[in-house]
Amino acid sequence: MTPDVPLEIQWFAYALADNGLLSDDDAQAFWEALDRTGDLGVFAQSVLDQLLASVPEEEHEAWGEQIQSIVDFACEQAASGVAPGAADQSVQNLSGQQEAVVYSQPDIDVSGINGYEDLPSLSDTAYLSDEELKERMMLMLTCLRQLGCSDLHISAGSPPFVRRLLQIERIDSYVITAEDAWRLNTALLTEEQKTIFKEEQDMSLALEIGYNRFRVCLMEQKDGMAGSYRLVPAEIKTLEELGFLPKDVVHIKRLLDYHNGLVLVTGPIGAGKTTTLASMINIINDKRQDHIISVEDPIEILQMSKNCQVSQREVGKHTNSYRTALKASLREDPDIIVIGEMHDLETIENAITASETGHLVIGTLHTGNAANTLNRLLDVFPPSQQPQIRAMTAGSMRGVICQKLVADGFGGLTLIYELMLNTMAVSNIISEGKTFRLQSTMATSTKQGMCTFDQCMFDKYAAGLMTREAVLAEMRDPTLIAQVNMLWAKNEAQKAKAQRK
Repeated sequence: MTPDVPLEIQWFAYALADNGLLSDDDAQAFWEALDRTGDLGVFAQSVLDQLLASVPEEEHEAWGEQIQSIVDFACEQAASGVAPGAADQSVQNLSGQQEAVVYSQPDIDVSGINGYEDLPSLSDTAYLSDEELKERMMLMLTCLRQLGCSDLHISAGSPPFVRRLLQIERIDSYVITAEDAWRLNTALLTEEQKTIFKEEQDMSLALEIGYNRFRVCLMEQKDGMAGSYRLVPAEIKTLEELGFLPKDVVHIKRLLDYHNGLVLVTGPIGAGKTTTLASMINIINDKRQDHIISVEDPIEILQMSKNCQVSQREVGKHTNSYRTALKASLREDPDIIVIGEMHDLETIENAITASETGHLVIGTLHTGNAANTLNRLLDVFPPSQQPQIRAMTAGSMRGVICQKLVADGFGGLTLIYELMLNTMAVSNIISEGKTFRLQSTMATSTKQGMCTFDQCMFDKYAAGLMTREAVLAEMRDPTLIAQVNMLWAKNEAQKAKAQRK
């Protein structure tokens, strides 16, 4: 819209356009038809009347609530005194997130890719055309999935390297120049995205190459441009396939039967939280008939609506932030709200409130263990609010799954995890603020379905899923260490007895 339009109306029209409800030309036409009145309420009512003319009457209330949420957003943004165009070129820039770049499935044969030596070289980047470089990058990313890599890094001043089984491995000796780093990392971007990156110097986006999805993060560093490419899992795995033991899957599935409350999936970056979250959504999608709203940054694993109606929203593309998406979702009649990342006070506060008001909220946090999750949850609030938040959390918390990936001793990785369920004892600990007692309570509540990292590793060792050496490298509980050694001695004695026969 033209600069003479009041900021509130500019932001209102901007949000409508981003949600596909109104084009900029239509907004300008409304503005002209209303004799250029500066009243946002009059303008919004005019737009709403136009929208309601084409929807069933039973949907009018929902549309009214949605328009009101956009009005609230417009007022909030206008208070900053910055116009939409001056603040950012598009909604995705508000969060650094860009719309997904999609390429059709390339004709690539990966059957001959058995090692890094079979990968295409990047050393001749300077001699390739832009189209050839685009094809080279698509080939590289597709081949790395075949080799089981989780991340590709292309950084100026460094050879290209990948992360495989949590370890950094170089795939070429060629040190990438600043010019080649720029061309490689922008080969799959649109011209508009290249321009935005030059201005912002940071960018996150989703990338689709046929059936393969990638999460891309680009940045500038002292030697030039750097890019990381996370390979998103191609399919939704079951909890058992991810590494959860059957006895614990039973308790996790029970958490997903609740119709309200808060369930948290936590762990460090790269621990597989996204895949666990996707598996949990898939379980709900199969066995319940509810409305699921998921907010992610970016959308990594696509969820198709089955028994449930699944609405996936991407931060930057479909909404400005987790905070605004969560606030708006409460007006969209959800049964289950999934939050890709809970990292600020308002998002956490709204999540706890939503879990108390009849919604099942499932979210992720970056924490090291289940007990510290409660401290992380409470510490974002000012001291004056913490007693109230403790009481709310004690009543709404359903459970915490904290996970990480470790070496299994057989040349691969395995998932180990803690499972905390909100029993009466746990609820009292939370409400009293004595979270230091949670770890011991979990260790002594195995019959209720809880487990610690060490107990999980002991169970995996007993099931033959981890070696003794791998378990002892991670385990800290002296009692369980002794049990592992006793079980090992017993197994060795049985082997010796069998050999004597």
